[in-house]
Amino acid sequence: MKLMILFRLLVCIVLVIGIVAPFTFLEPKTIVVVVEAPAEPVVVVIAPKVVKKVKVIEKPLHQVKLPDFSSINDIPTKKRKFFNFIRPAVEAKNKQLLEDRNKLEYWQGQISLGLGLVEAEQAELQALIKAYRINEQASTLQQINDLLERVDVIPTSLVLVQAANESAWGTSRFARIGLNFFGIWCYKKGCGMVPGGRDTGAKHEVAAFKSVDTSISGYFNNINKHNAYHVFRTIRAELRAQNQPLNPEILATGLLPYSQRGTQYVLDISDMLRHNQRYFVKENNQNISSTH
Repeated sequence: MKLMILFRLLVCIVLVIGIVAPFTFLEPKTIVVVVEAPAEPVVVVIAPKVVKKVKVIEKPLHQVKLPDFSSINDIPTKKRKFFNFIRPAVEAKNKQLLEDRNKLEYWQGQISLGLGLVEAEQAELQALIKAYRINEQASTLQQINDLLERVDVIPTSLVLVQAANESAWGTSRFARIGLNFFGIWCYKKGCGMVPGGRDTGAKHEVAAFKSVDTSISGYFNNINKHNAYHVFRTIRAELRAQNQPLNPEILATGLLPYSQRGTQYVLDISDMLRHNQRYFVKENNQNISSTH
């Protein structure tokens, strides 16, 4: 009995060894467990694309051969060339104004004496009344008196220094592109050049002119017609009434509304008048007084 039990035990041991033995001689294999790590946010830095600014060359709105004032390094030479460039148109405009003024003074005398005007004179008078926006309902004598306050010269030296101040001696964009030496505005779309720093919603432009003559006329019309310069014209009329020369520095005090700088602008113009005296030829008497 005992032998039978021992025999069965030996059989079991052999069977176990037979099953396990083949595996005891195998090389252990490495078991790789892949654990997917949680994704981390990837920061991608995209460098801004560098766009090379292309300089836009603005074409002039005129056919005038304008001197390159910015290339003149010698200050006295630049001033002389600038003044000589502007002066002829200023003097021509003043000459025209004096001719019209002399006619008005003659007509004033005729009306005061109870004499009428011939048809051609009446036509000229009506043209001036319309051009200077004079009250058409006023009497002829009053119309002539009102015209005499507006139809008058502006000292050449004052015009020259304003042109130099407003155009940076002819180097500003508005002077080069539009022959605007005085910063004159216009309000019709396409009438000139859009200012770079124009406020949002603003519609004004800086006027462009086709010639130096029309640019100068634009300035004279501004001073002689616009309501903002009523004080300037009053000062000029008072100097006339007292038979005094049209002193540029005295007249400059009437330019307060010309710039947002106000009083400082007037002081700057007065200072320029004093410091540039040597560049001004002696103004012809025709430019400061009329014949009557």
